[in-house]
Amino acid sequence: MTTTIKQRASRQPVVGLDARLAITGAAMSVRLEEAGLAFEVNTAHIPASPALIPDRPLPAAPAPQPYQYRTPIAGCLQRAHTRLATGGWCAGLRDEKGAVCLVEAIRKEARTAGEAVDACAFLLDVIRAAFPHAETVPSWNDQQRDPRRPLRVLDRAARAADARGI
Repeated sequence: MTTTIKQRASRQPVVGLDARLAITGAAMSVRLEEAGLAFEVNTAHIPASPALIPDRPLPAAPAPQPYQYRTPIAGCLQRAHTRLATGGWCAGLRDEKGAVCLVEAIRKEARTAGEAVDACAFLLDVIRAAFPHAETVPSWNDQQRDPRRPLRVLDRAARAADARGI
């Protein structure tokens, strides 16, 4: 009969946290050095020139021109919209900064006095469609607190006039 003798498994010595961190740090350093060397070898043939940075800022792209309506009333309303958007809107006829009201913007952009009257009448129709209690364009304009609603109404009126061909 054969007898087997079991040997006790020897316990490995316990390695402390500091020792494990040191071993891992050394292994990572070796891996990083190898990766850096591989990167240098792989990119050695790529010619690199210094980046050219201009001394002055590049000019801004020109602002896109808005769609020009072909009909006179629609064109007048759109030009008035652009004038208000760039020059400023105000309640009342005009203010000290140069901002103008809806009617004054239309008057300045109209080619004739008749075109201004027709554009204001059409604008009043568009305003009344959305705000039934509006009596006149100037009174509605003076009730507004900021330019968002007047600009929106002018844009809506220009589109409606173009759709109607006036």
